[in-house]
Amino acid sequence: MNFSLVLHGGAGTITRALMTSEKEQLYQSGLKDALNTGRKVLQYGGTALDAVCATVAVLEDNPLFNAGRGSVFNHQGRHEMDASVMDGSQLTGGAVTCVQNIRNPVLAARHVMEHSQHVLLCGAGAEMFAKEHGLEFADDDYFFDDFRFAQWKEVQHSETVQLDHTEKKFGTVGAVAVDIAGNLAAATSTGGMTNKKWGRIGDTPIIGAGTYANNTTCAVSCTGHGELFIRSVVAYDISCLMEYKGLSLQEACDLVVMEKLVKIGGEGGLVATDALGNVAMPFNSEGMYRAFCTPTDSEVLIYR
Repeated sequence: MNFSLVLHGGAGTITRALMTSEKEQLYQSGLKDALNTGRKVLQYGGTALDAVCATVAVLEDNPLFNAGRGSVFNHQGRHEMDASVMDGSQLTGGAVTCVQNIRNPVLAARHVMEHSQHVLLCGAGAEMFAKEHGLEFADDDYFFDDFRFAQWKEVQHSETVQLDHTEKKFGTVGAVAVDIAGNLAAATSTGGMTNKKWGRIGDTPIIGAGTYANNTTCAVSCTGHGELFIRSVVAYDISCLMEYKGLSLQEACDLVVMEKLVKIGGEGGLVATDALGNVAMPFNSEGMYRAFCTPTDSEVLIYR
């Protein structure tokens, strides 16, 4: 029985010097909870798609991570969330962007993929679609976090758009998996950037930029400076390097993250897996919250 699951909870300036032991334990516990949730799905023969959606939903429910409940505040003091999923067995995808009050945006993205003729729905329309399909909503209080609010108040009256943490953290969450049938899937979710304006959208809800899955190559979920990841079409580029140039998963990931992105100033990282269960977790920032499991191994990591 062969499967693998890899997840991330954001990348950026994440160092031991900036982390208390208590906070580190909380992050490790949150990553383990998400990993164990997805692992159980795969162990009992569940699909890769089920596994990545379940994993990301756990991260969305944890206020430590900038997605779902832990989403940052935008310029209007609201939470504006993005998410996407892709099924590598059929090359189908779904995404939502600029949505508010949907408890688990990743589940809304999956519903777009499975219950509509579309790939990407935006704002009020996406929220209407989610309500029509019975997805759970929560009021503003559910998404309120003192730490996130303090971040926003620091820059509320300026033109500054902050990353997730003041210590420069890209707070996207995501997961990729291959199941025992050899099918691949990817899912990504984010609350975006603190104090973002004008309906800014990063790479997370864009299939091929922040999320991609193809059974013949790999599944990828990205976290980083979204604008640069969009311009580099990062997730799809890795698949293309494997399909057309014959690179291994690790070779393709390293080329994109450690060379191509670095050349244009793109900071961040990604998690990826291929149909053989190989995993990759490259990042060019100081740290990345990440974890993986296979039938015989598992690990939770934060620092370089």
